[in-house]
Amino acid sequence: MIRAANLGVHQSGHGPELLVADPADPLLSHIGLVGDTYTVLVSGADTASRYCLIDMLIPPGGGPGPHRHDFEEMFTILQGEVEFTFRGDARTVTAGQTVNIPANAPHFFRNVSDSEVRMLCMCAPAGQEAFFAAVGDPVDSRTASAPLLEGEALEERMRQFAELAPQYRTELLPS
Repeated sequence: MIRAANLGVHQSGHGPELLVADPADPLLSHIGLVGDTYTVLVSGADTASRYCLIDMLIPPGGGPGPHRHDFEEMFTILQGEVEFTFRGDARTVTAGQTVNIPANAPHFFRNVSDSEVRMLCMCAPAGQEAFFAAVGDPVDSRTASAPLLEGEALEERMRQFAELAPQYRTELLPS
C-alpha cells in the first residue's frame, strides 16, 4: 500500500484536508528501485488521482533506463546535478532547475556526478507511484540504500518491469 503522511491536518469543512508530508516520516512509502530510493510524499489516493509527488534520491550512476509514458512528468532538482536525455538530446540540470517531460516523450535521466542527487518528481495524473510500489522493494527511509540486484535477480526484475509497465501506461525503450 502506498501511504503519504497526513500530518498537521486542517479540518475546515470547506473541502479536502490539508496534507503535510515530511519526507523523513517512516510511515511513508519508501521504495528501492534500480538502485534509487523513491519516497511517495503525495499519492494518487491523496489527490483523487490528479497527481502524485515523489522524493527521489539518486546515487552516482543511478537513474532509470529509456522509457516513455502517456502522462506528464516534472522534476525539480533539490540537490546535485543530473543528466536528462529527452528525445535523444542530453542536458545537465542542476539544483534549483525544473524539467518538464511531456506525455509520450522518450526520456531517461542519469546521475553522472560523484554525489547523490535529490529531486522531486510530479506525475499527472497519478499512477507512477503505484508502478514503483509494484516493481520496487520497500526500504526503511528516504535515505536508505536501495537493494542492488545482480544476475538472475536483476533479469527477473527486468522481466517484471516489462510485464507490468503497460498496466501503468509506461513503455520501456531499448538502451
